[in-house]
Amino acid sequence: MAQTIRIYALSTCHHCSSAKELLDERKIPYDCVYVDRLYAEERNETMALLRTLNPVMSFPTIVIGDKVVVGFSRDVLEEALKDYPH
Repeated sequence: MAQTIRIYALSTCHHCSSAKELLDERKIPYDCVYVDRLYAEERNETMALLRTLNPVMSFPTIVIGDKVVVGFSRDVLEEALKDYPH
């Protein structure tokens, strides 16, 4: 079974959109969590998880298996995807 890629994003973030576009171009499936659209306990739980993955709390935060990519750099994201089974 393939790893799940999850993007923690803000709905208004240009870098988040760019990361999603790269995955879409490569036809790589992912889950996107728009943190700014969460409420109450779901938001609190997600924020707590994000603090462990990315203490700076910047976006996007992209989780690929056991790798965490913070921010958007095409080269860095492509490198992280190199071993992604798809």
